[in-house]
Order: sequence, then C-alpha cells, then structure tokens
Amino acid sequence: MEEILEVLGKNSRYTDEEIALMTGKTVEEVRETIRDFEEKSIIAGYTTLINWENTGKETVTALIEVKITPQRGVGFDKVAERIYKFSEVKACYLMSGGFDLTVIVEGKTMKEVALFVSGKLAVQEYVLSTSTHFILKKYKDHGTMFKTKQVDEREAIFI
Repeated sequence: MEEILEVLGKNSRYTDEEIALMTGKTVEEVRETIRDFEEKSIIAGYTTLINWENTGKETVTALIEVKITPQRGVGFDKVAERIYKFSEVKACYLMSGGFDLTVIVEGKTMKEVALFVSGKLAVQEYVLSTSTHFILKKYKDHGTMFKTKQVDEREAIFI
C-alpha cells in the first residue's frame, strides 16, 4: 500500500478513482487505505505548496540553528515541543552535527523574525545559542522546482 502514499506524495489532489487507476487497486481499497493512514497519522496532513514570490504578499523565511541542553529524562523532545508550538514556527527538526534543532520561521519582515528570535526563542530555558539564516530565494521546495518565467524585455527590430 506504500504505492498509494507515493502517489499522494507527488500530488495530494488526485481523486480516489485516479489513484485506483494508477495503482491497480479498487476505489474502495484506496479509500479504506487512505482512511487507515489518516487514523494512524501516517498521513499527517495535506498542504498546498505556494510560491509566494509570484504573489504580492511579502514574507520572510528564516532557518535558525539552535543549540540546546537536553532535559533529564525527556532529552530534546520537551524543549522542541515548547519551540514548535509558537505560531511563527513552520517546521522544527532534531539534527546531528554542530547544533541540535533546525527551526524554520516565517514572518512579514526580517525585523519581525529577529524579534521572535530575540524575544521568544533565544530566551527559552535550555536554549544555549541561536544562529539565524534568512532565505533569500527558493529554487526548490518539497521536491517542486520554482521556475520563474524569463521575460525578454528587449525590443524587437525588423529589417
């Protein structure tokens, strides 16, 4: 049944009928499988990937490296939970290497993100340090390439 997940991973807008056709399953098998995946939180949600650069909305995305001290008995999980519950946080990952968590934050301006880091994130108990990196341009996200159409603004000359 992983093939149903692979199909949905590419495009969650496929209908049950289309998925059944692609996988060779019956429509009812597809519906039952998807329902089961949702109940078990294998399918955790459905999202739409938006290229905000092509809209008028200004957004700023930052990747923040966070070093933390794990809590006795619960490790990094409790600290991460306190961080990912902030509405500004879009993603939070436990990492290996030179820092412990990667936190993805979105805001309207760089100042808004900076105020979140200094006023809410860095002051959390067990947070040792943060390092903020602002994303300047997205080329690819969640496997989707963001292509911008190249407009040739040169004037045509006919001879």
